[in-house]
Amino acid sequence: MNIKALFGSAVVLAVVAYGATTSYLVHYDHETAPKLSSLSPTNNNPKAKAAFDTIAEARCDYCHTKDAKLPFYASLPVAKQLMQRDIKSGLQHFQIQPVLNALEKGEAVDEESLARMQFVVEHDMMPPKMYLTMHWHAALGEKGKKAMLEWIKESRIKNYDAAGLVAPQFQSEPIQPIPAADFSDKEKIALGERLFFDKQLSGDGTLNCASCHGLNKGGVDNLVTSTGIKGQKGPINAPTVYNSVYNKLQFWDGRAKDLQEQAAGPVMNPLEMGSHDWAEVSKRVMAQPGYKEAFTKVYGGQANQERITNAIAVYEATLVTPDSRFDQYLKGHENAINEQEKRGYALFKDLGCASCHVGKAMGGQSFEVMGLEGDYFGKRGHPSDADKGRFSQTHNALDMHRFNVPTLRNIELTAPYFHDGSAKTLEEAVREMVRYQTQKGQIPEKDVQDIVAFLKTQTGSYRGHNLATITEEEAGILPSK
Repeated sequence: MNIKALFGSAVVLAVVAYGATTSYLVHYDHETAPKLSSLSPTNNNPKAKAAFDTIAEARCDYCHTKDAKLPFYASLPVAKQLMQRDIKSGLQHFQIQPVLNALEKGEAVDEESLARMQFVVEHDMMPPKMYLTMHWHAALGEKGKKAMLEWIKESRIKNYDAAGLVAPQFQSEPIQPIPAADFSDKEKIALGERLFFDKQLSGDGTLNCASCHGLNKGGVDNLVTSTGIKGQKGPINAPTVYNSVYNKLQFWDGRAKDLQEQAAGPVMNPLEMGSHDWAEVSKRVMAQPGYKEAFTKVYGGQANQERITNAIAVYEATLVTPDSRFDQYLKGHENAINEQEKRGYALFKDLGCASCHVGKAMGGQSFEVMGLEGDYFGKRGHPSDADKGRFSQTHNALDMHRFNVPTLRNIELTAPYFHDGSAKTLEEAVREMVRYQTQKGQIPEKDVQDIVAFLKTQTGSYRGHNLATITEEEAGILPSK
């Protein structure tokens, strides 16, 4: 037997089989890829159209949508298990269907999606190399990368820098400066401010909104979990009220759609402010001097749940903290932050932190799995219902342990960190995030300190006063009634 001839034939057959398979996959990938309808406005936007075509050609939908038509090998033994694992991981990390839907409608793509796609494009992370061995044509290439990055930049300028605050050299950055608050509705804001500090909203007259959201404490109470009525302890760390107007949804699990709905929750929560009936709360409020006149002037009638929570929400919308040193940097003042802080920002982006902590508040734009790259809860132990996160609202298995990404604005003031308050210091929080949320797992201590230095540039101002040194009087905190 001619061994050389035998092996030569085998190689030829293998090459032919591979060629036939890849030829089939090229055809299949093209024919079943997402497509814009003829009426889609994106057809008339060259940069958006090029981005859509790049996403479709790479077949991001295979692993990042729930119902994609998969290639034939997805049903074969071994391959099926590998594909299902990749799809589960893909859906946990990022879901691209909302992006495709937005492009079809010609609407703005959300900031978190733009940042996530920018990160994977700049770091050559997608499509995965194993996938490219069979779907070699799906590689983005320089043309595809350029198309994606140009569209992302254009989208940010058009949709997320309405005030035109970002300097030209930073228009590709995932973070924007915080604009000044709108104080034009003065009478409603003043009413909401008084209610925010009014202890009559609580069942026994001992607590107000500021009890857990101290405006001279970074908008939190600096406790692991807050103390409610009769000294009861809540199950979860209090998120800051500052810049919460930028959150897509409110609370760690997103159970409130906006600030007004959020304002109603603690008042009736038996572990928090402990009232039982809005009619009784409204009666207590109206019994105090000045409220009858204020509610009549602002709303044309007496206090009730709708009006109380609306006034608080309008006031809370003014609790924004512009003019941090990092904001000044984004506006073009290169010397607003020092070299260590700039290194920290570069590391922050390189690690992927800026893929979630995006926008004006550097958070609040998405819900992410705590322990995406490691078993955070297994290591921490003592699980609780509060650890379920978004799952408690959606009952979707993909939302287990998924939490509202917290803002990083004023982060040096809001310890302890995470939904469970388990990280006592900013340094510890950075190490834990790298360990459980990134593929790095661990970074040198020097890098930790550089990132912490960068995060400390996020402290802004409220009513013209730096939040790190603001007094109770400057924060507008009223005396107890």
